[in-house]
Amino acid sequence: MAVDLAHDPDVAALAERTARFVREVVIPVEEAHDGVLPSEAARVELQDAARAAGVFAPHASPEFGGHGLDMRARAAVFEEAGYSLLGPIALNIAAPDEGNVHMLERIASEQQKARYLAPLAAGDVRSCFAMTEPAPGAGSDPDALATTATRVDGGWRIDGRKWFTTGADGAAFAIVMARTTGVPGDRGGATMFLVDATNPGMTVGRHIPTLDESLFGGHLEVEFSDCRVDDDAVLGEVDQGYRYAQVRLGPARLTHCMRWLGIARRAQDIAVAWAAGRQVFGSRLADLGMAQAMIADNEIDIAASRALILRACWELDRGAPAGTEVSIAKTFAAEAVWRVVDRAVQLSGGRGVSGDVLLGRFLREVRPFRIYDGPSETHRWSIAKRTVGRHRAEQAR
Repeated sequence: MAVDLAHDPDVAALAERTARFVREVVIPVEEAHDGVLPSEAARVELQDAARAAGVFAPHASPEFGGHGLDMRARAAVFEEAGYSLLGPIALNIAAPDEGNVHMLERIASEQQKARYLAPLAAGDVRSCFAMTEPAPGAGSDPDALATTATRVDGGWRIDGRKWFTTGADGAAFAIVMARTTGVPGDRGGATMFLVDATNPGMTVGRHIPTLDESLFGGHLEVEFSDCRVDDDAVLGEVDQGYRYAQVRLGPARLTHCMRWLGIARRAQDIAVAWAAGRQVFGSRLADLGMAQAMIADNEIDIAASRALILRACWELDRGAPAGTEVSIAKTFAAEAVWRVVDRAVQLSGGRGVSGDVLLGRFLREVRPFRIYDGPSETHRWSIAKRTVGRHRAEQAR
């Protein structure tokens, strides 16, 4: 079977426009603010510029003002957007909004799409996804879900604590995972709810100090106490929350990989430019064997990550579950991106750890990705479990 990795001309052109937009418009803002978006006004300004450049919302369907790209096409565009820490938010494809747009398009009712999806895809509002809980609640093990949703007259009452709720500061609404049947530790029994930030039962608490700072709206604690919502706040069907989560989490893990791959390329470009001009021990740094090995290893990690991402995207685009492929891509890319940025810092010497370039910021931003969206260890466990299961099934035939 022939394998063609080339993108359609329209996708290639969009990726090229995105690359130009990021370099000419976004990177100057990023460098002026150490990679951290300074304000809501700056977000709006960048997104207006992206709209004018014709690169806004590549993931959303044309019905909601986007380009309607499938997963494989997103890989090319998202990587170019990720060349800057602020590129994804400029295109409205940053976490968690990008994943929420994807899920709402797939699951929400027409009324919910009009109320929540349309303004989110347009960049008029931001959102958050409230699933992770403080220990012993849901984290790597979603079955530990402790937040509850109890039937009351006319709707539901949500009670529980969440944390690491990315983007909650300033979000217009939250998608909340709550247990509707069973107890913590039981499989299943979760339901997703749409909760407006103005709901008096939802309280956004403290910002959790973290290594990374570029995800706009921070990582926050959120409490739900006697939080009342109507029946029409249920997203999808009752007790099907975990199934719907897979609609979001698989693609969202891959789009994280795409964006961080852009940063890996940026770090490599910074390091190679420095090594090509830096004179040391009578020759260029780039002509020394140890430096060449790091440069080559970075190229290998970037190319391998891209190939694994595309393979997983292809599986999702053809309707396959792709759980193993996504876990492989996520685990490898998260660790490979870290290696690339770390080598870039090393190649750049004192300059690499200084504030004169953003490599130190990149290093802090990419390290948590080995934990976010499932730690590498959890994905390895999942890959091994599926592999052993497949082996046993083959032996039983």
